[in-house]
Amino acid sequence: MTNWFHSWRAAVRIARRDAWRFKGRSFLVLAMIALPILGVSAADLTLRSSELSTQEKLERSLGAADALLSDPELGGAAILQSPDAENYAPAKDYENAPWPSGGTDVSKAVPAGGTTLVDSSGGAKLRTAHGLLQTEIRELKAADPMARGIMTLQQGHFPKKSDEVAATTAFLEASGLKVGQTLTARGFDRTYRIVGAYELPSDLKNSQVNALPGAFLAPYGKALEAAGLQSQGVSTTYLLKIDGGFTWNMVVETNKKGVLVASAAVQLNPPADADVPLFQKEGWNNYELSAGAQAAALAAIGTVVGLAMLEICLLAGPAFAVGARRSRRQLGLVGANGGDRRHIRAIVLAGGLVIGVAAAVIGTVLGIVLTFALQPVLEDSMGKRFGSFDVRPLELLGIALLAVLTGLLAAIVPAITASRQTVLASLTGRRGVRRSSRVLPVVGLVSVATGAAIALYGSVVSDQFVIVAAGSALAELGVVALTPALVGLFGRLGRWMPLSPRLALRDAVRNRGRTAPAVAAVLAAVAGTVAVATYAASRDAQDRATYRAELPYGAVSVMIDEDGGRDVPAVREAVQRHFPVDLRADVDRIAVGKANCSSMYSGEKGCGRYEIVVPKANVCPLWASTTDGSDPSERFTKEQRRDLAKDWRCASSNEGGAYIEGGLLIADAKLLKILGINDSAAEKALADGKIVSFDKRQLDKAGKIGIKLITDTEAADRASEKGLEAPGETKTFGTYLMPDGTKSYGLSGVISPATAKEAGLRAVPYGAFYSTDQMPSSEQRQKLDAEIARIGSAANLHLEEGFVSKNSIVLLALTVFAGLITIGAAGIATGLAQADAEADLKTLAAVGAPPRVRRTLSGFQCGVVAAMGVVLGSAAGVLPAVGLRLTEERQELKFYQQALDGGWGGVNPPHVPIVVPWETLAALLVAVPLGAALLAALVTRSRGALARRAAT
Repeated sequence: MTNWFHSWRAAVRIARRDAWRFKGRSFLVLAMIALPILGVSAADLTLRSSELSTQEKLERSLGAADALLSDPELGGAAILQSPDAENYAPAKDYENAPWPSGGTDVSKAVPAGGTTLVDSSGGAKLRTAHGLLQTEIRELKAADPMARGIMTLQQGHFPKKSDEVAATTAFLEASGLKVGQTLTARGFDRTYRIVGAYELPSDLKNSQVNALPGAFLAPYGKALEAAGLQSQGVSTTYLLKIDGGFTWNMVVETNKKGVLVASAAVQLNPPADADVPLFQKEGWNNYELSAGAQAAALAAIGTVVGLAMLEICLLAGPAFAVGARRSRRQLGLVGANGGDRRHIRAIVLAGGLVIGVAAAVIGTVLGIVLTFALQPVLEDSMGKRFGSFDVRPLELLGIALLAVLTGLLAAIVPAITASRQTVLASLTGRRGVRRSSRVLPVVGLVSVATGAAIALYGSVVSDQFVIVAAGSALAELGVVALTPALVGLFGRLGRWMPLSPRLALRDAVRNRGRTAPAVAAVLAAVAGTVAVATYAASRDAQDRATYRAELPYGAVSVMIDEDGGRDVPAVREAVQRHFPVDLRADVDRIAVGKANCSSMYSGEKGCGRYEIVVPKANVCPLWASTTDGSDPSERFTKEQRRDLAKDWRCASSNEGGAYIEGGLLIADAKLLKILGINDSAAEKALADGKIVSFDKRQLDKAGKIGIKLITDTEAADRASEKGLEAPGETKTFGTYLMPDGTKSYGLSGVISPATAKEAGLRAVPYGAFYSTDQMPSSEQRQKLDAEIARIGSAANLHLEEGFVSKNSIVLLALTVFAGLITIGAAGIATGLAQADAEADLKTLAAVGAPPRVRRTLSGFQCGVVAAMGVVLGSAAGVLPAVGLRLTEERQELKFYQQALDGGWGGVNPPHVPIVVPWETLAALLVAVPLGAALLAALVTRSRGALARRAAT
């Protein structure tokens, strides 16, 4: 034991001295190991610090209250809830009936002896330094001790008077306002003074304004109603303080009154699942990660960590080999003085240990320091404050041990190689005879075959991505094991090459111990890059083929459905002014009831809707309503549903287009021209008072369309539940049916303004469509966005640009990453080659070789390693991408068959192409090796010191 300790202590001292002597090489290896450790330790600190404890979560949501009471909008019906109040459902089963809806009086559920604090939220358009900004208004007495912790005051104070407000720092930054300035809302004549700035610890990016209860929302809503505008909804919750806390039994009793409760006591000490009625309900469970899911997640993390360590070992291993080769005389002296192979291995391994420990310490310390220093930046990017700076020593120790283990693993092969050198060979500089392993190629070949078979099974028989990924990883490891043998096959190309590349290739083949790890490192990086690039390019091709344009190329649409179209004229003119408009068509929508209703299905008081009446003979049997609320398609067999899916009544359009509520627009013939419809008969039909229709199912036997105006939406919903027709007035119009195949871009029909007015339909400004002379520039778009923001309208603007790939920057980044790894690995291998070939270079210089031979040889040595790694990596990277695509094809085919069995019309067969990214491959196969060769040639000195060659 004593001898072992003393020998390792001496080995560590020698390794530390060598690391300090060769600072460049040591720094290179240290950086390769320390940078991932820095990133992982910083990520661990960030993740753990951002994870809030239950107490911290409660403080940010409940403050100092014991519970939060809210309305689940189930009409006061009894409910069942989970302990964390995240999930709830009606206590009664509603199998074929809709759930109850509507509000309830939460205040009636407050237990005796409880103290409440009202917390109401709504919205308003506030005037800012830049225009108007839709902002959340929160009425809460934030200075009350019960609300402590919900908001964090940054400047000034919380409101004390009804004309005072406080604002989040995010709102002040977005609005350009400051504490002390006044604040007003659009359509509201009251003025408020900003007296404080605060932040929401769990939502730093939320633009919110705080006022006292009753100081803003109620008078603002009355002002909007007086102006004939729709007031925005207000949600109210109650913070509750009660002696003894709010127990689980109290929660269950409150649920019977139709009120949802978030209790601090319950969340700190949750009940057993058996005591939670919701979890006993059929179809519900306590959805936490199962043991299998956790094991799969850990396996995925372990695989990623293992592959990262392998890549680092492959990169760092040749660097340790460089050190061992340059220290071979020193190692020979150790052997000459009685040291055996164990001591030689210990010295080289100690180099890995020293670098690993240094990398662990530096990486971990820098990770802690950078995370602490960048905490405000990290919090801002995540949008929430840390609960605390949570340093977990055991986790950081585990991360640091990974660095030590990586250093040791990287030094194992160089240590074994160095220990096999004889003392005479080490002292005289002889290279000895190097024999390649016969076992490793067999292991690699078996791994490749097994991995390919697994990946093939996963892609052809199974539809599990995990199987394909596991098989691909095993096959890639097999290729890494085959690398020495494959390098030998590359050597046969040398006979057809000039002197310098022939020498470089011969040297790489003869010294596979240093060439193979570098080639394998390049192979691994390039294989991952090619796999992701192939998958991304294939996905792009699929998305391009399935892309459905909302408008003709270059056309523009803008639509606004709020405030009764108040901002529509201004937005129409803004688009006309900033875009190169060729033709403009203003469009209106049909409104039933009040004009300021935001949606036909909003359920707001005084708001109705319209429906296009589909004759019973034209209704698809698979969609027909039933009196008992059951699924009508279940009455048919699978074969019948497949046949009905081909019926024109059941066909659904898959041509894409914008979503237009109700499908009808009020517009003139210019809209047809913008949509690319040049049909004089359609234009004449519009002028004659007819509806231009794109859907023949809407036409009755007389060729007319009926539009039903529904004013009582609740009665219509009740009738629909019973399978009856909705009550309402029906207006009938003559129709012109567009020919089959005409692109409607989401429209079901167009009616002219004169016809709508004559029929008594209420038209509300909705937006406009435009055709352009040329595609608007980025500057024009930015100016339009700025003006719409100043107007303060929630405009839905769309410019049709066709399919735009989002993966180009990803492919570029992957190519750069693979290029850097390739150049780094090839550079390390070149450094080792120069150390080995110094005697040969001196001999060449002695026999009259020109000085440029040294430079060109170095460049070709680097280029050969890079080229071999890139070629092998490109071939290995295609397998996982192809496997994943075939798996996706199986999944989509399965979905397609299910759609046909369900009678879904308009579903196209899946298109899952496999596309090779030739541009990326060209950059990897040509540009990267060429760049590596040129870089190595440039940094190599042309002349070396001429010296007498050592006797051999």
